Amino acid sequence: MSEPANDQKDRRRSGPLSWRVRAALIVLLVLAVSTVWITNVLLTDRSTASTRNRAELRLALYSGNILSELRRNAIVPQLLARDPALIGALNSNDFSQSTQRLISYVDEIGAASLMLLDRDGRTVAATDRNRLGQNHRGEAYYVDALRANTTVFTVQEREAGGYAFTYSRRVESQNSAIGVIVVEVDLAKFERAWAGITDAVAVLDSEGHIILATEPRWRGLTMDEALARQPAENAIERAIKATADWTALPADAYLRGEAVMRIDGRIPFRGWTMATFTTYASVREKVNAVLALEIMAFALLAALAFYALSRKTALRMALFQRESVELRALNARLQREIAEREKVQKDLASAEQTLEQSSKLAALGEMSAAVSHELNQPLAAMKTYLAGARLLLNRNRPEEALTAFSRIDDLIERMGAITRQLKSYARKGQANFVPVDMGEALASSLSMMEPQLKARRVRISKILPDVPVRVMGDRMRIEQVLVNLLRNAIDATKSVVNPEIEIILASGETATLSVRDNGHGIEDLDALFEPFYTTKQPGDGTGLGLAISSGIVADLGGRLTARNGTEGGAVFEMQLPILNQSHAAAE
Repeated sequence: MSEPANDQKDRRRSGPLSWRVRAALIVLLVLAVSTVWITNVLLTDRSTASTRNRAELRLALYSGNILSELRRNAIVPQLLARDPALIGALNSNDFSQSTQRLISYVDEIGAASLMLLDRDGRTVAATDRNRLGQNHRGEAYYVDALRANTTVFTVQEREAGGYAFTYSRRVESQNSAIGVIVVEVDLAKFERAWAGITDAVAVLDSEGHIILATEPRWRGLTMDEALARQPAENAIERAIKATADWTALPADAYLRGEAVMRIDGRIPFRGWTMATFTTYASVREKVNAVLALEIMAFALLAALAFYALSRKTALRMALFQRESVELRALNARLQREIAEREKVQKDLASAEQTLEQSSKLAALGEMSAAVSHELNQPLAAMKTYLAGARLLLNRNRPEEALTAFSRIDDLIERMGAITRQLKSYARKGQANFVPVDMGEALASSLSMMEPQLKARRVRISKILPDVPVRVMGDRMRIEQVLVNLLRNAIDATKSVVNPEIEIILASGETATLSVRDNGHGIEDLDALFEPFYTTKQPGDGTGLGLAISSGIVADLGGRLTARNGTEGGAVFEMQLPILNQSHAAAE
């Protein structure tokens, strides 16, 4: 007796539970539909109003541009009709300079073309030389201009399509008409500009015919005829969108099967009007985004409510589904990982080959740039000494020429030392340091820079201590740094009237040599010592001098710094560990 009673009790419980679920789902569905409908109405109205305001602003801008172009060209025929050169050409029938004169005007005026017609309507001068000799006796802009005392505006359809907009005015001499000046207004440029926007734009004349449009097939039609010219296959699309597009207001028109908003405006010129057609795409995007969020929220609420009321069944189903999904996802993930690993291995092998080749090319480039930069200065000095020796030999002064050849020999030895340094640097070998007198190294560097200093007439001032300042290092590399600093100082004073370079050598805890110039200073101190950074013109430098010099000073245990002087110019300081007496005795 107890089991049947329990079964009846379970059936009574299951009945109210199912009713509650159905009632909750119905209430949630009604609430969701009401909320989505109200939200759609409010947001659609607001977004549509915003889109319409933007379309009206664009319409005002477009109409203003057209009116400005028309007014700007309206005064041109009046001015050209009074041009003495054109009047004289018509009276004398000498038009040899008339075409060139019109061509010189057209760029300043901004018109599409200019034509000068004689009293018979024949083109005697034109910016388009292909029109010379053509007869326009029957054209409206010629006939109306001869009959009127004012400037005449004409709209004429072209044979190739589109319309030509012209201002014309008769040219008079002694109160008689001797010709007509025709100015073609370039309104087609607005069509080309409008073609890059999403809106469709059309300009209608006073009779309602379209004379400018972003849709070429609209020209010459009325607006109703233009809107009726839709592809046949779009009729079904329009019908579907008219019934299914519940996120937008009723469409003003359809273009290419798309519902659009039509904005009409007036152009204050001969009764012209303008119409723009803006799609509801932006309205749909905004409204649909909010509606999607609301629908998603209600869907989540429905799912949570259903889960709360039937959590046991949902839990079992979720467990089964999760296991199945996890297995499928795991299988798919394993397949993706295998495919990605195979791809990565192939890409890695290709990248290794590419990196190896790039490293070789980079090493070759850096070595060639370094050799070119460091040998450039001795080569320039050798060229100067050779020119001087040639001059001395021509003047029968061989002894002095031998001195120049001796200096050239020293420079060749220096170039050999530089190449040996580069080879040693490439092998990363250890250099043998010796005591170096900084004063002597400075004198040798100034001797190498003597031709440049004389050519530029640079004033050199030196402040040296009374006692020698000695450091442990490689004299050739120290001179290399000094030559680079002096050369940069000379280049920095190229635009200075009175170039000056000040060199200060001081000794203390370190040996400090400062090179100061009166140039324009340094713009980017952070990137100054970066390889290939330079402010010189192409061909004047590679941007490696300071980078190499900084590396040399660092190898010698010192540092190279730069700053802008308080009174202008740049200051470079080279600091090296000074050679004290204990080090000298050990040596």
